[in-house]
Amino acid sequence: MSDEAPEKSSKTEDPSQRKLDEAHKKGDVAKSQEVTTWFMLAGSGLLFAVLAPGTSVGLSQNLALVMANADQFEIGGPAFGALMAGMAGSVMLLALLPLCALAVFAIAANLVQHKPLLSVEPIKPKLSKISPIAGFKRLFSTEALVNFGKGLLKLAIVGAVLFFVLWPERDSLEVMVTSDPAAILLIFQNLGIKVFAAVIAVLTFIAIADFLYQRHRWWERQKMTVQETRDEYKQMEGDPQIKGRIRAIRNERSRKRMMANVPGATVIITNPTHYAVALKYDRDMAAPVCLAKGVDAVALRIRALAEEHSVPIVENPPLARALFASVDIDETIPAEHFKAVAQVIGYVMRLRKPAWRG
Repeated sequence: MSDEAPEKSSKTEDPSQRKLDEAHKKGDVAKSQEVTTWFMLAGSGLLFAVLAPGTSVGLSQNLALVMANADQFEIGGPAFGALMAGMAGSVMLLALLPLCALAVFAIAANLVQHKPLLSVEPIKPKLSKISPIAGFKRLFSTEALVNFGKGLLKLAIVGAVLFFVLWPERDSLEVMVTSDPAAILLIFQNLGIKVFAAVIAVLTFIAIADFLYQRHRWWERQKMTVQETRDEYKQMEGDPQIKGRIRAIRNERSRKRMMANVPGATVIITNPTHYAVALKYDRDMAAPVCLAKGVDAVALRIRALAEEHSVPIVENPPLARALFASVDIDETIPAEHFKAVAQVIGYVMRLRKPAWRG
């Protein structure tokens, strides 16, 4: 127990949806046995109230028939055996419907607490299930002590309820010994309904309280440590360092492709050293296209490549800043910059007029 305290205290983060889904797949869900008990008891009470009148009448008639003809049956004879077999079959058929109904109530008790699941994890063989040390720890764990306390409390409460329900009926219980079978069944039916109603009313509060408690314990058990949260994030989203490295490699490759386009540019518009935008235009294009752009060191590299390959460089700080902010690589320039860029390209074309004519 002392080893579990530090681990529990370190689980400060709410569980992720992935952690909850994995717990569900393993069959680890918030479940209260008291809720199942309530459904089974409520179902039994409902069946008792519905079936008891007809069952008691039929049972009393069969018993009366047996008692009235008791002298006609031979013990061990075929007629007596056939009678007992018939009565046993009737009882089994009569019990089949309540058993099926109780099975439905048991399934409903689980569906109310959690969505349907099918998992073999809880029934897989584990060494911890047969280990004496692990069994001893479970026997004296906090959960076992809590369950023991809950059992005693529930027994005391139900016992007190039964006492307060049956004590006023003590006179009826005394006369049952001298009453005829039909009257005994009727008294038993009325007392049974009262007992069921009282016990179900008390167990309703116990089931709700236990479900909330089990839900809280399950949520606390699913909580994660900070390290577990980080590890899960890395598994789902990828290691941030690796993602940063991949992003840097992509940016570097994109920059190299951009620089390779600079020698084919028509003009480089600069500011004069902080910004540089390389544009390309020919007579078959609807508008100039941005081949490359950059600031500071990248801008200087674009200028150097332009000078190396004799690409004209025009200093126009406002236009350079505007183009840098409004156009991306391999996109045509916005319409609002057509006039200013046309003036620059016209100037460049006049400088390179012999080349353009050729």
